[in-house]
Amino acid sequence: MLASPPRDTVPAGAAVDTEPLPGSHPDPRDQIADHIPSLRAFAISLTRNGAAADDLVQDTIVRAWTNIEKFTPGTDLRAWLFTILRNLFYSQRRKAVREVADPDGIHAATLTVRPAHDGRLAFNDFRAAFDQLSPEHREVLILVGANGYSCEEAAQMMGVAVGTVKSRTNRARARLCEIMGLAGCDDDFARPDAIALAVSAQARPSGA
Repeated sequence: MLASPPRDTVPAGAAVDTEPLPGSHPDPRDQIADHIPSLRAFAISLTRNGAAADDLVQDTIVRAWTNIEKFTPGTDLRAWLFTILRNLFYSQRRKAVREVADPDGIHAATLTVRPAHDGRLAFNDFRAAFDQLSPEHREVLILVGANGYSCEEAAQMMGVAVGTVKSRTNRARARLCEIMGLAGCDDDFARPDAIALAVSAQARPSGA
């Protein structure tokens, strides 16, 4: 007859070490909620619609949760979530037959309004110009600019060549200058902090 397993020998009231073992990683599902603000900002930059962005974030979380075994512990969870979100966005976009295809901003160029000021970038003008960029151009500025990912990291998330990311980044900045009616892009234009502000202003939940 097998002996009964020994009872817990930890004294009552004694502290129990709940820290993960060396070399182990926390459950990524416990960290997903920490990235919701960044996910919503990214979703807003793509959809330009708060309700659509919220739906996209929710779908992203569900997809990530049900496929969590595909995440490699120790790697960038936010980058993995961003990849899921953008893939869902473009999948939904392909299904929207009424969507006007405008990857290079040709259609958006017809919406351009030259600013009335002397060329100094006002926040509202910048945000309006940023909104007119194509989703492909907005996302590359968000990834490489506002979130600080390298072109190599962004290329991996976007599933394109590094050269494509660099090209889109340059073209996106050029489009911003064109929309704003500026002769060229200086160091104060299309800065990461300006891009982040333009998106975060739209990413705040209503009533916040």
